[in-house]
Parts: sequence; C-alpha cells; structure tokens
Amino acid sequence: MTDRLDEFAWPVERLGQAVEVLAHRSGLSQHATQVPTVPSSALLDDDTTGDWIKAASNWLGIEAHAVSCCYEAVDQFLQASPALWRLPSQGSAKFLVVLHGSRNRLSLLTPSFHVVWVSPESFRKAMVCEMEAQLEPEIEQLVGEAGITGRQSERVKAGLIRQRLRSKHLGTCWQLRASPGSSFWQQARRMRLPQHLVILIAAYGVEYFLWIVSWWLVGKGALEGRFDRGWLLAWALLLLTIVPFRLLESWWQGVLSVGAGTLLKRRLLYGALRLMPDEIRHQGIGQFLGQVIESEAVESLALSGGFLVLIAVVELAASVIVLAWGAAGIIEIVLLLAWAGLMLFITSSYFAGRRDWARSRLSMTHDLIERMVGHRTRLAQLPRERWHGGEDEVLDRYLEVSARMDKSAVMMMSLVPRGWMILALLGLVPAFVLGRASTTGLAITLGGILLGYSALRRLVSGLGNIADAIISWKQIESLFQAAARPELVGPPLFAFSPSSTGDYAGTLIEARDLWFQYQDRGKPVLEACSLTIESGDRILLEGASGGGKSTLASLLAGLRPPQSGLLLLRGLDRQTLGDAGWRRRVVAAPQFHENHVLTETFAFNLLMGRGWPPRDEDLREAEAVCRELGLDDLLERMPAGLLQMVGETGWQLSHGERSRLFIARTLLQKADMIILDESFAALDPETLARSLECVLRRASTLMVIAHP
Repeated sequence: MTDRLDEFAWPVERLGQAVEVLAHRSGLSQHATQVPTVPSSALLDDDTTGDWIKAASNWLGIEAHAVSCCYEAVDQFLQASPALWRLPSQGSAKFLVVLHGSRNRLSLLTPSFHVVWVSPESFRKAMVCEMEAQLEPEIEQLVGEAGITGRQSERVKAGLIRQRLRSKHLGTCWQLRASPGSSFWQQARRMRLPQHLVILIAAYGVEYFLWIVSWWLVGKGALEGRFDRGWLLAWALLLLTIVPFRLLESWWQGVLSVGAGTLLKRRLLYGALRLMPDEIRHQGIGQFLGQVIESEAVESLALSGGFLVLIAVVELAASVIVLAWGAAGIIEIVLLLAWAGLMLFITSSYFAGRRDWARSRLSMTHDLIERMVGHRTRLAQLPRERWHGGEDEVLDRYLEVSARMDKSAVMMMSLVPRGWMILALLGLVPAFVLGRASTTGLAITLGGILLGYSALRRLVSGLGNIADAIISWKQIESLFQAAARPELVGPPLFAFSPSSTGDYAGTLIEARDLWFQYQDRGKPVLEACSLTIESGDRILLEGASGGGKSTLASLLAGLRPPQSGLLLLRGLDRQTLGDAGWRRRVVAAPQFHENHVLTETFAFNLLMGRGWPPRDEDLREAEAVCRELGLDDLLERMPAGLLQMVGETGWQLSHGERSRLFIARTLLQKADMIILDESFAALDPETLARSLECVLRRASTLMVIAHP
C-alpha cells in the first residue's frame, strides 16, 4: 500500500506546481499566476519547506497553515483539506496532495493531474510504516517472551506500538486556506454558511406549517363537533413531528453561530495586525478595550438579532397565510403590513437615540480606562479639587440621552405588538357586526392575529439587537476593512530564502532621496535622505529627539513605506521582496514604549518572531542568548525558567530585564540586519557592555540608535 501511494506522490522539484494546482482545484485561488520551481537543495527540512510553501501560497493570494502532527493525532488530521503531506522517506522528499478528506476516503491529486481515491487507513500506514517498522522487532521479542500468541498477540502488539509512539512527531501537514482578508462572502460560501441558512429557514417553515396544520385539525374537530380519538391522535402525531425540526433548528443555529463568529474574529484579528503604526499611535488603552468589547457585542447581537428576525419573518408569512383564510382576510393583511411599516419608522427613531447613547457610553468608558491607567499620575500632579473635574457634566449628558433612548425603547417594545392587537380587532369589527363572518372564519382570524402578535414581538427584539450591532460595528469597522488592504507579495524565489546571516557580502541596504511626512505635521521628518549600508557594518545613529531617527528605522525595517525615494535591500525593492520577505531580513527593536511583553511564557516572548511551537534547539539557543545578555540571574530566580509566565498576570520584569528581552527577541530572528532603537538606555554600564558584546557577536549587520 505504501508503494502505491508513492506512485501518487509529487517530487520536491514540482512542489511549486503542486501548490498551484491544489489552490486552483480546491477553488481557493483564481490568480492566473505560475509558481516557479525551487531547487531541491534549498528544502532541507520541514522549516525551510514550510517557508517555501508559505511563500508560494502568499504569491497565489492564500495562506498555508503548518500543523505539527504526532502519531496519536494522525487520524484527526487526515480530514484536513486541501493539504500537503510530506511522506517519510530516506531519499528525496515527496509530497502527497490531499484535495478532499473525509472519514471514509481521501481524494489525492496525482502528478498527472488525476484524482484518485484512497482509504484513510492506507494513507495512515504510509505515514507511520517506517516508524512502526523500527519498533516491531523489539515489540515482537517482548510479546514472545511474555508467551502471548494468536489474535491476542496482534492486539497487544498494536497497543504497545501505539503507546510507545503516541507522542512521537510524525511530520508536518500544510493546510491551505483562504486569507482572512479575502472576500468575506467567499469565505462564508467555503464554510457552506449560506446552505446552512437555507436549511435553517426550511426547518422553521416546516415547523410552522406543521404547527398550523395541527391546530387546524383541533379547531376543525371542535367546531364541527367531531372531536374523536382519530383527530386527537393526528394532532399528537403532528406535534411530535415538530420535535425533530426543533432539534434541527437548534443544531443549525449553533453551526451558523460558530461559523460566522469564527470568520468575524479571524478577520478582525487579521485586520488589527494590518493597521499601520500611525493609525494607532494616538489611541489609548480605553479605545482598544472599547473595540474588543464592541467586537463581542457585534457577534452576539448580530447573530441573536438575525435569528430573531428570521423567525419573525417566517411567523409573519405564516400569519399572512392564516389571515387570508379568515373572516376579514384582505383588510387584516393590509393592516398588518401597514403596522409593520410603522414599526420600522419607530425603530429608526430608536436607532438614532441608541446611537447617541452608545457614543456617550463609549466616551465615558474610554475616559474611565484612561483615568484608571493614569490614576497615580493624576493624584500626584493635580490638586484634589480637580480630580473629578467634568464628571458631573458627562453624567448629566449621559442621563439625558438615556432618557430619550428609554422613551423610544418603551414605545417600540410595548406599543408595536400591543397596538397591533387593538388595530387587528378593530379591523375585525365590520365583519363581526354585519354577521358576514362564520365562527370558523373568526377563529382563524383570531389565530392569525395572535401569530402576528408573536411575530411582531420577535421582530421588535430582533431589530433592536441588530440596531445595537450596527452601532457597535462602527467601532470595529476600521479593523474589518483593514484586513482587506492589499499586501505586497514578492515572487517565491525572492520572498523565500533560508537564513543567510553572515554569508552575504556587499551592499545590504541602499537608500536614495527618501522622504516621509506624518499626516499631522506640516514639515517632512525626512527630506532627501540617502545612505548606504554594507553587509557587516556597525552603525551608531545619534541625534536630537524628533530628528527622524526612529522614522528612518521604521522605513528600513519595512514598518512604514517611504512616500518617495528609492530603498533597496540586496539590490531588490520592496515590491520584489514583498512585505513579509523584507521584514524577515531586517528586524528592529522599537523604543521601549512601543514594545510589549505579552502575558505568556518567557520563551514565547523570546521566540514569538521566530516560530511557535519551538523545537529543543530553539529553546537552547534562546537560553544561551539570555545568559549572554546577563539574564542568567533572572532565569535562575524564575521557578519555571523559560516556561515561566510573565507579563501583567505573571512574573514582573524590571525595566532593564524587559529591554534585554526585546534585544534577545530581535537577535533570535537571525535577520540580515538588526536595528536597536534606544535599547541600551535602561542598562547600567556593566550590563550594557555585556549586552553590547553579545549583540556585536551575533548581529551580522547592526544599527544602534541613541541620544548623544
């Protein structure tokens, strides 16, 4: 079976073509671009192979997500599709291209562009056969010495092999997926959310149809005086038939909620990472916290409001059908539609009041968070009588807009459904007084009125939730739109390159006539700036505050694009290398206030720019760099060493320790050029000398920014 799968494997020389064909066959990419080949000598291990696959995927406008697979979890990852699997082989690397995966079978794309179906078991054996073969002699001997024979011996062997290999690393699977910044509608279609919505609507429609028919049977039997056992049995069977549809509704509603919430959160997080530094530099922690809270509100309110509106629309349609059969059919239908239109007008008034209230609430929230963060500074710098200045005026404004919103909310929640009941009964008066309506027609009309009341009540609640979601959306719309910003993606041959630190000689960076101006400033920070940096240079950049040192560093590191001028890295511009390729080659440690320690392990904060989860050699190198920077005392004090939790809720680091953490994080990325922006300012002379020695030894090309 393994030999047969080898026939379907792609050689490493055609890996670029495999990624391209898989992306097009799976419908992820429509780009009419060709992925060039890559020399097999460049793909030495899973890391370099993963870098190449990611570069090729980015070139096609998609993402490649690397998943480390162990022996015990291989069955779970077989259904990951579309995906690339590297076959375990002693010779040249080969890859299996999985177009579609399920529990029963897998579809593989062959090098001849045909699709073949294989069983998951045969695929699994191909991945684990070499690992199991190395262990089988030892297991055979152990089982033989224990005297176990027959069928029981096979089960024992399988159990022992599974226990011995359960945590062994099997390989890496690269799963292709659409970029979070791509079309939101296309992503929803790939997750089949529209199909799930159609199923949900159909389930609601069938439920209400069965519900109406069941009560029609009861009403018909009661009004005609033939309420026997058969009618009761039919009524009970119809009600029991509704139960599976209720369960189906709950299931598909959960599927829709999870799917839509996942897409939204992925896109917002992706958008947050795509924001430019100038877009967030003037925002405080209150604004950031407000965006997090509003993102949760958008997801919960939009989904709950959407489901309520969906149910209400189905109920309105059912009530229109029931009213059409009633005593005053056309009159009641016209009144219902007119009242629904009036409800939309009232809802628009509520929306305006709710929007003003939300602005006032968010303003108070932002101000409160900022005051909490700067509480000690306020106590120290302001006199006591000014500690709470302006708070009464803000509260008065908040109470005023709250009162207006509450009035419109009461009108919407109470008047709309109850007003419909009164209006509908008035519409029934002519038919009742003139005696044109039969008892059956009156009963049907009353049933339609009650159904319309329930629909309007749900519709009011749903529209209220949607209005809140729209207001919250305004706070996070910038993140959603930022995810769709185009990113410079270079051809894979240029964007991908294994680490060449120390191997390159020549001009590393060449800048000519760089200009940059901030939007809130009238004068450019950099004017006609030109410089040349050779590989291996050690540069000290000094100057007064505000002179443009940090701005130049951000341009060289690719954090900001120059507004004019030419900037080359190894003779290639940013358009050729792409954003990711440029930032992988030039790494900067920003100033202290622009760098952060995340609430995670010390190892995560060290290696977050290198890759996660780390390998043993990554952890060993991280520890070595820390000790060279003089952090050995810190590692000895922390109970868990590199795995110690640090940050706001963990181990607290001093100013100097945080500075050296930032330096170590930068060095561990093994870039062609390292830029340290005032990274030594918080260190004492002895620690500074030790840290500088480490940086000079490990950095191929170095630029240090400092004040004179």
